Amino acid sequence: MFDILLQPGKEITMKSYLLGVWNLIDPIYYNCSRLHYIPDSEQQNTLLRVRLTRYKGAKVTLSDGTVIHKNDILLKIHLHNVKMINELNMINSDLKRAVYIYHTIKKALPRLAAYLQQHPRYREIKAIIGITSLYKGAERLGFEIVSIKNNYYQMYKKITFLPINLVAGNKRQVDPVYLFMSKSKLNVKYNSGMHS
Repeated sequence: MFDILLQPGKEITMKSYLLGVWNLIDPIYYNCSRLHYIPDSEQQNTLLRVRLTRYKGAKVTLSDGTVIHKNDILLKIHLHNVKMINELNMINSDLKRAVYIYHTIKKALPRLAAYLQQHPRYREIKAIIGITSLYKGAERLGFEIVSIKNNYYQMYKKITFLPINLVAGNKRQVDPVYLFMSKSKLNVKYNSGMHS
């Protein structure tokens, strides 16, 4: 999720083409997917977009004792990949790109905590969840990495991540994983004044 590094090479024309197509498709995807932006303190959209989902994976017990069962309601987070890659294109250093992503996500998480607190279904939501194959740095932000047990679903997600990996220049084909953070942990870590 957080280690996307763009690399120059012969694929630059293909990457530019894919990014152009993605820029056209993304607004349609956004409108059809029930996603909501998480705004920052200036009401500008962060890189995070979210929607409610019912968890369909195997039972998971998080480090704080929160147990996630099948059909529990979670807040699913999506990175706005097009926006992120457009911004990363202006940064030349791989290290600076990785640091930029980490701090951009870290800055957005308190806004996510506030959004969750104000959600009409706050009490039903157990945790936040993401699915990604780019998760370097996620644990330092408070996420727990959990493998996807269903091989078919894992393969499906791996295929759907191919375009972002190509555009981002990420040549490693890492298996996707779940990222979890319990509601309580999000509150404590990013807004200790909120109720749990």
